[in-house]
Amino acid sequence: MGGTMDGTKQQRRGNTRQRIQDVALELFAEQGYEKTSLREIAERLDVTKAALYYHFKTKEEIIVSLFEDLTKPIEDLIEWGGRQPGTLETKEEIIRRYSEALAGAEPLFRFMQENQATVRELRIGDTFKDRMRMLRDILINPEAELVDQVRSVSAMFTLHAGMFVMQDVEGDSEKRREAVLEVALDMIRQAHEHARRKG
Repeated sequence: MGGTMDGTKQQRRGNTRQRIQDVALELFAEQGYEKTSLREIAERLDVTKAALYYHFKTKEEIIVSLFEDLTKPIEDLIEWGGRQPGTLETKEEIIRRYSEALAGAEPLFRFMQENQATVRELRIGDTFKDRMRMLRDILINPEAELVDQVRSVSAMFTLHAGMFVMQDVEGDSEKRREAVLEVALDMIRQAHEHARRKG
């Protein structure tokens, strides 16, 4: 993974609650959410089940807490973006920061992609969709032509596609992320330039 993820992992290691989250996510990725028990998480951590219970009573609590922690940068970005002018520079910065936030939460988003039924049951999917709508509303210009609104929203989803579709492409993961980011930024610029010429 890229430097962002490594840095995030380093920061998360010292904290027991975060270690539980990381190990649970590893196990969920290895054997699936449904097949992983709290006992197995405790065993992998080399702690008692009671020690695990001190922090989390259920697997659901672990996933919801992970979602809240790892998507906090997206929440902060929405709050920041909502206070900025709707300029090209603001939109480019939103796309850059969103790319970083996705990289930092990549294991969680992989879990969400691979466990969509669980995500729907836990309602974190609805929360994530709400955040996507808020980001969309900041990125698009409601007066722009539909094609430019689609370009702006597509920039955001290009970052998602890059995370999932490009993961198996050979080469440095950071270079892949930069290439995907450049395509997303290009879409934002095209939308802005097209709307400016029309206006």
